[in-house]
Amino acid sequence: MPDSQPQPSPSPSGPSGSSGSSGSSGSPGSADPAALLLCGARLTDGRTVDVRLDGGRIEAVGTAGSLATGGTHACGSRVDLNGYLLLPAPVEPHAHSDTALSAEGGGPVSYDAEDVQRRATEAALLQLGHGATTQRAHVRVGDVQGLGALTAVLRARRALRGLAELTTVAMPRLLTGVAGADGLAVLRDAVKMGASVVGGCPDLDPDPTGYVEAVLQVASEHGCPVDLHTDAMEPARFARLVAVAGGMGAGVAFGPCGGLGRLPVEVVQRTADQLAAADVTVMCLPQGGCGAVDRRGTAPVRLLRAAGVRVAAGSGALRDMSNPVGRADPLEAAYLLASRHGLRPEDAYDTVSSSARAALGLPEVRVEAGFPAELLAVRGERLAGALSLAYSRIVVHKGRVVARTSAVREYCTSAAGAELGLPRQGRGELS
Repeated sequence: MPDSQPQPSPSPSGPSGSSGSSGSSGSPGSADPAALLLCGARLTDGRTVDVRLDGGRIEAVGTAGSLATGGTHACGSRVDLNGYLLLPAPVEPHAHSDTALSAEGGGPVSYDAEDVQRRATEAALLQLGHGATTQRAHVRVGDVQGLGALTAVLRARRALRGLAELTTVAMPRLLTGVAGADGLAVLRDAVKMGASVVGGCPDLDPDPTGYVEAVLQVASEHGCPVDLHTDAMEPARFARLVAVAGGMGAGVAFGPCGGLGRLPVEVVQRTADQLAAADVTVMCLPQGGCGAVDRRGTAPVRLLRAAGVRVAAGSGALRDMSNPVGRADPLEAAYLLASRHGLRPEDAYDTVSSSARAALGLPEVRVEAGFPAELLAVRGERLAGALSLAYSRIVVHKGRVVARTSAVREYCTSAAGAELGLPRQGRGELS
């Protein structure tokens, strides 16, 4: 089944989600049917507003102070967002839960079920703290892992219910020939167990086109989206894969496609036109690669977007052997696309929010009445500043605060600072 239901029309009376927060501070994990009021938040258009949440959706947006006593009922909790920029929450469209946080082990990744579940849960909470209320995790199935790693990640998914939405992509190694028969059987079993997306790496199969055809067949049987790994370094082969996948319509993604960035511009342009015509999403990984592909590099996002290709940015490896310093931070992915690849901050954030949500089949989020209450508040006044210094964050999922990160910077006393009236967060003396 797909990651989510089709997008409903934005309406304040839309389907309810989970209940709002309780308590005067809107603390993470609190639950109460009362509404939640976000006070004094700044929007990207410069307005300062109050936002009332109820039933997992945005009930009302008004000028600052206008919703404090209004509405159909009293708010059960208020969160002061003075000094914060309020954004649609990002999502994590490409993570690897089964290998996450394994770099310090120093040897082969442990696939002990308890260890995988612990690491997958911790990884999901780290990503949630960064703002990703929905996460898509690729999990290897078959070979040595069998279905054990998938079972462990699905357990983590159940444990996280109410905090974050974790969906899984089943990744078999081989799907063609005699050796691929077992992989195909395991892939079908994985979907029956609860994997909601089918994927893998066609570049590792002797018959990449046959691999994609097999994945599409399973996806068609079960109504699942498709998310495949490829470097896309060989244009002719990649063109064949896109042509095969394009017949499925929306719901197909390829990533990280870093090889496209090393090809001549005219070749990439032809490929981009083909991707756009096939309605295939490119999942780029600006923070680093992942273990499913050998090469590194980021797809040419500006060229792809200009051609009409949907581009979503994911994290890839989170502190595993592929990237021991991976952060799994959507805002860092957006920052890198802006600073290194020339995207406007608004377009860079789109790759981890609106475009990433669309790629995962999720409903659109806007800070407007009727839309899902999936929000991220980041300290700052403008999006560019938030991407640059996104330290303090408040994460809202289904209308309640589920995570907070607070950073305080302190300086020792400075006569020059006092004379110039420079701002200081810390007030105490540093020893």
